[in-house]
Amino acid sequence: MDKLESLGDWKRTHYCGEVSSKEIGEDVLLMGWVRRSRDHGGVVFVDLWDRIGIIQIVFSPQVSSEIHSKGASLKSEFVIAIKGNVRPRPQGTENASMPTGKIEVVVNEVKILNESETPPLELDVDNLGEEIRLKYRYIDLRRDKMQKNLFLRHKVTQAARKFLADKGFLEIETPFLARSTPEGSRDYLIPSRLNPYSFYALTQSPQLFKQLLMVGGVDKYFQLVRCFRDEDLRKDRQPEFTQIDMEMSFVEKEDVMEIGEGLMKHIFETAGYKIKTPFPIITYDNAISRYGVDKPDIRFGLELKDITDIAKQTNLKIFHQVIDKGGIVKAINVPNGGEKLSLKVRNDLIEYIKGFGAGGLAWIEVKADSCHSPIVKYFKEEVLKKLKDVLGTKLGDLILIVADNKQITNTALGSLRVKLAEDLGYLKDVPQFSFVWVIDFPLLQYSLEEKRWEFAHHPFTSPLEEDIKYLEKEPEKVKSKAYDVVLNGTEISSGSIRIHNRALQEKVFKTVGISKEEANEKFGFLLEAFKYGAPPHGGLAFGFDRLMAIMSGEASIRDVIAFPKTQKGICLTTKAPSSVNDAQLKELHIKLDR
Repeated sequence: MDKLESLGDWKRTHYCGEVSSKEIGEDVLLMGWVRRSRDHGGVVFVDLWDRIGIIQIVFSPQVSSEIHSKGASLKSEFVIAIKGNVRPRPQGTENASMPTGKIEVVVNEVKILNESETPPLELDVDNLGEEIRLKYRYIDLRRDKMQKNLFLRHKVTQAARKFLADKGFLEIETPFLARSTPEGSRDYLIPSRLNPYSFYALTQSPQLFKQLLMVGGVDKYFQLVRCFRDEDLRKDRQPEFTQIDMEMSFVEKEDVMEIGEGLMKHIFETAGYKIKTPFPIITYDNAISRYGVDKPDIRFGLELKDITDIAKQTNLKIFHQVIDKGGIVKAINVPNGGEKLSLKVRNDLIEYIKGFGAGGLAWIEVKADSCHSPIVKYFKEEVLKKLKDVLGTKLGDLILIVADNKQITNTALGSLRVKLAEDLGYLKDVPQFSFVWVIDFPLLQYSLEEKRWEFAHHPFTSPLEEDIKYLEKEPEKVKSKAYDVVLNGTEISSGSIRIHNRALQEKVFKTVGISKEEANEKFGFLLEAFKYGAPPHGGLAFGFDRLMAIMSGEASIRDVIAFPKTQKGICLTTKAPSSVNDAQLKELHIKLDR
């Protein structure tokens, strides 16, 4: 058009999706985007869309030839405002799939507020390529799925805030610009113009600040907070992400877990779902033993069984070689796997297992007359019977076996367990949401690359009192007061009771090779605070994006974030990150090595 029209004094009376049969005979003023247009024998039908819903509006030449002409000129995604009268749709033309499908609005005035070129993506198509969706995210956000996801995120955000506020928590903002403490993921570094050659780091979490708040007597803190980590990205990670973060004073882990559980129950009910509480509790050692991972999906069976003692009674050389080197032999039983998993599939599973570092995968098929397998000749009949008894096999089952060091065996079989559940449809008839607490994590883990002990969670996690005696000489024995929430096999929350005593914190630092000088350089402000009456405290942080993805039924957290980054950390919409000019660099005392 030569000249677009202004909104003027027009005020919206209803959102498109709010109009109902109650408004029949009334005049309404609607605003939104043209989703699609159809010309049926001179009468133009337009689907008008806004974030609440969609409604059919009608441009009839009987009302006004000028208005009808403007209606006929409308194209997809034009922005318009209309005045019209609500009427029932003619019998036989109702659309049961639309909440507004029984009514329509006959237009008697229209303003074209803006035009649109043909959109580069179809808004009614679900299987769009992610790259084009992220490049034109502002258009992608108009799709019904994205609107629903963002609305649910808003709704859950408000529910979380209300729940915690009602429990006496104070919402307090902590700094994004802090000092670098490179103990975990890489920091995003920000040069300081006013302090040349010095850098801020974008906070990976509010951990240190929320502990200082506890020293400050805040007692109960929470925050829906943005966090930043410069790490390799996957479908469940972003360089900037959101946490529901909380901390409490004068508590033990059961108190924090009770609040976390109550929060989950409340926000899931807000979203229209019922979940069972209390959540089951499993120790870290038990999770690794039964599921191979510390974030187990407990919605189905296929549990791992340690058959090392049985393997010792076989004549299979590889079993004995692994066991002699301190390794283990584990197995899972696949019900009716003999029929479900063909020889080709079994060979594919062998290659899958090798991807986790395992040497291979052995199988034994349970048949009516005997067991069938390339390795069954190495088993005496009584040994086979023990194996079947331990695994609880039935006719037609398939036993899958891995023999390797503990870490590879557990990781490989644990991953295979999940793959089989997905491939064989075990997840179709399971609870939609299945939570579990994992507790008693190791305080430390040994890095073969660094040849030293490292923190399994973070440096401020408290060890169990009874295990403090092992810190100096047997650190592998030390368990922590850490607790994770796992939902459908995904870790959505991590927390712990913190160290609040300076001497113990310094002792833990010493165990991982952090000297007093280094500890004071990196964490001196926290150690100093501990000298002035730090209360016992602990907390929890929920990964909000992961939580929303699971709640929304999305495979990727990018579908529940308004403007996410790609797996390479790029914003396709704004083309960030970008280069900066030499004047900006000079001001920051930075010279690039191009």
